[in-house]
Amino acid sequence: MRLRYLRQQKQISQLKLAMDLNMNQNSISRYETGEYQADYETLIKLADYFNVSIDYLLERTDNPKLNK
Repeated sequence: MRLRYLRQQKQISQLKLAMDLNMNQNSISRYETGEYQADYETLIKLADYFNVSIDYLLERTDNPKLNK
């Protein structure tokens, strides 16, 4: 998942991201390392937060733009 890349591009910490999304920092860390896989609801939160598609987040495409 591109989560770490997106977070670093926005220059925010795991803790800030977790607080913004009302999540646990440990969960963010585990998503970034691949230890955990995000559920559907979490994927939506992350994609909305970074304004990217879920496919981009999951590395199914290199195009971050949302198709609306």
